[in-house]
Amino acid sequence: MSSGYQIHDQYATHFITPTIVDWVDVLTHSIYRDIIMDSLDFCIKYKHLHLYGYVIMTNHLHLIVRSGNGTLSDTIRDFKKFTATQIIEAIKNEPESRREWMFHRFEWNASQNKRSSNQFWTHENHPESIFTLDFFNQKLNYIHQNPVRAGWVEQPEEYIYSSAKAIIKNIPGKLSLSDWYS
Repeated sequence: MSSGYQIHDQYATHFITPTIVDWVDVLTHSIYRDIIMDSLDFCIKYKHLHLYGYVIMTNHLHLIVRSGNGTLSDTIRDFKKFTATQIIEAIKNEPESRREWMFHRFEWNASQNKRSSNQFWTHENHPESIFTLDFFNQKLNYIHQNPVRAGWVEQPEEYIYSSAKAIIKNIPGKLSLSDWYS
């Protein structure tokens, strides 16, 4: 990984993009997206994660996050490891027409990295430090426009796997969002 895309300041706010290997569209079913949501909620409640904005797409997430205890890299690593395990288990147990193909992609990626039997997430998160309110707002707008650009909704707040409704309409969602200056 390039040193330009590492989390150097574990307390700083970052825009990150966890991505599924080979851009496999796994997060198309609500059961898989709900695993992501529940895991983010756990990280907020028990791992001191401050979440400022998010969107869950079919093959990646965008998050604006900060660690309240200086362990952002560890929290993201644990989040990815847990969600990978849970989603892979769900794929095994749910009706999934692409199961064999998905596992072929996960196994192949794992073999390239000499890791476990399946690799779900890429190793990169492409973190970008956020130090100004203008950059924060630019990234938050980018996050919220993702489902609109994908053609899934007309307005960002219509997409339920996003922080847009909570921020734009001030209607609390499933996840507790932190204030930018918290």
